[in-house]
Amino acid sequence: MGSKILPKWASKPCVMGIDEAGRGPVLGPMVYGCLYCSQSYLKTLSTLSFADSKTLKEEKREELFETLKLNDSIGWDVDVIDPRELSAKMLKKNKINLNEISHSSAMGLIDRVLKMGVLLTEVYIDTVGDAGKYEMKLSNSFPSIKFVVAKKADSLYPVVSGASIVAKVTRDRALREWVLDETAENMQRNFGSGYPGDPQTKSWLEDHKHHIFGFPSLVRFSWGTCNSYFKDAAEVLWESDNLDEDGGGSNNKNGKRQLKLSNVGFTTSKRSEEIESSGKGRCRFFQARKLEHLTYF
Repeated sequence: MGSKILPKWASKPCVMGIDEAGRGPVLGPMVYGCLYCSQSYLKTLSTLSFADSKTLKEEKREELFETLKLNDSIGWDVDVIDPRELSAKMLKKNKINLNEISHSSAMGLIDRVLKMGVLLTEVYIDTVGDAGKYEMKLSNSFPSIKFVVAKKADSLYPVVSGASIVAKVTRDRALREWVLDETAENMQRNFGSGYPGDPQTKSWLEDHKHHIFGFPSLVRFSWGTCNSYFKDAAEVLWESDNLDEDGGGSNNKNGKRQLKLSNVGFTTSKRSEEIESSGKGRCRFFQARKLEHLTYF
């Protein structure tokens, strides 16, 4: 984001910091944010009161975000990953874990800024998983950039502290402005911090579960913490389009294979991915939910 016209300083050696917000919560998006500036501006950047966003009050974070948005010597960008996308990737047949999603998001931000024409020479980033392996992965993808991958990078390097503010404020605003698509009765927004251990979040999850349809789309239903809310959920049987695709499931009297999902899609069973239909020419929404047009009843 930031200025659309590339500033003059961007053609000189630049430094970027990357950090995330919302990795642990069961509600809402995960946001990756980056902040970048010329190497010559780093000394000034360290005087702007940027700190790890977790150590700052919300009002201070908002104030600093507005300050950096107005600063022509700083560029920034974000990647907002929808909770539905997180869950879908973590539950698909070839599962993509949270670390891989995080790595892809960070690398996507680097690629986006490079394609804008910014001369990135150094990138500082908070580690996700093994720091050495992550650094090697980044260096192999972007050999012209020097990477520093470190734990607590958001409290060590002001450029990462700035990125953490960008990410945290963006996530907070996304949660505040989240439109609940679902229209069930008595839906409310008092979901607390979104972390699984927060009593207010627990209470909200309990009040907003549906025994057949599960949770609203705000919830990352792939999180293990969701399973406990559906011990008494309705049992769902799905018919598979392909009779002998890979030999699993059980056959009913019509010869169609049935797949049992006891936790309404929150199962960790290897069979869960088979709910996806192989029917061609139908809207993906209907394919994924095994819905077909009936001409008679």
